[in-house]
Amino acid sequence: MMDNKTFIIAGIVIALLIGGVAVFFASGDPDGLESTALVVQGQKELTGATPQDAEIHEDLTGKFSYESPMPDYSLGESMGSTGGIAAIVVGTILAFLVVLGLAYGLKLINKPAKQNQ
Repeated sequence: MMDNKTFIIAGIVIALLIGGVAVFFASGDPDGLESTALVVQGQKELTGATPQDAEIHEDLTGKFSYESPMPDYSLGESMGSTGGIAAIVVGTILAFLVVLGLAYGLKLINKPAKQNQ
């Protein structure tokens, strides 16, 4: 049986490998929510390719907005796939730390209090 430390390290390594390989297979054509927004705004056909000049227009007047630190899973166009891999590594490690922190917090909450005798 594998101990917890080995299991966690193996999981991180597998996640990083999958993320690193996925960068080279990712589509440059928007899909999911981006594609749906472009269809709704009339800039793209449902089954067609995305035009080069298509851009999502948002009405942010008086609404919350933010700037992504790693938009489209990259660190800028000048870094290319290397930036994508770096963004995946950083994102995977940050996600792991968030989950680890939540698990530790839940462990502390559910731990019975020691009683002084």
